[in-house]
Amino acid sequence: MVCFECNTQGYQIIQNIDHFRYGTDAVLLSWYVACKVYSKSHIIDIGTGTGIIPILLAANNVGESIDALEIQDYYADLARRNIKLNKLDHKINVFHGDMRFLPEEIIKKKYDAVISNPPYMRKSIHSSNEALAIARHEITWSMQEFMKSASKIMKDKGKCILIHRADRIVDIFYYMRLHSIEPKSMRLIYPKKGKNANLVLVEGVKNGKPQLTNEEPLIIYGDDGGYTDEVLRIYYGRL
Repeated sequence: MVCFECNTQGYQIIQNIDHFRYGTDAVLLSWYVACKVYSKSHIIDIGTGTGIIPILLAANNVGESIDALEIQDYYADLARRNIKLNKLDHKINVFHGDMRFLPEEIIKKKYDAVISNPPYMRKSIHSSNEALAIARHEITWSMQEFMKSASKIMKDKGKCILIHRADRIVDIFYYMRLHSIEPKSMRLIYPKKGKNANLVLVEGVKNGKPQLTNEEPLIIYGDDGGYTDEVLRIYYGRL
């Protein structure tokens, strides 16, 4: 296990170097959610992993309460440990369960925002590390199953916010609309100028009116190989 600070405010995150670890995408999603939801929102993070996204949101006073769902018991336990470590038990509640068969405590709620940094890859060849395979591939759930469950627990006009691979935009929009979630905004993420977009941030609204805003692109690395000024502000400023 390794333990290190995940932001400038002194919060910490425990991760196992042999398991899935959070990356830039988790930080970018947390920032995007902070831009899109009200401070009093009730949020759920689907597929929370180590709990990094709820921790980043809570550390920056985003959301009144945050639930987190994780299908793998190892990560659910790790998320609880991280939340306890950062004394955020009063704000974040972790559930161990399958988003296709949501726990009763979650089904009876309606959320202002359902968020996720989901597995990016369609179901394919499994890794020898099952935990990593589940984190990276749609083994335990698909895009359609995610949108179906998200829509079920969203308030009317509630938001679905996620980060995903840019080459899966069509899938995201199709399954959003199939389950009454209207795509409202997207922001393409480019590794650097001159390269193709590799990630996308998407916001959808349940029963929203059709109108999509394509926001200004986000570029991660500058010509010098370092983070751009905007990414540095996201990492080292408040979300």
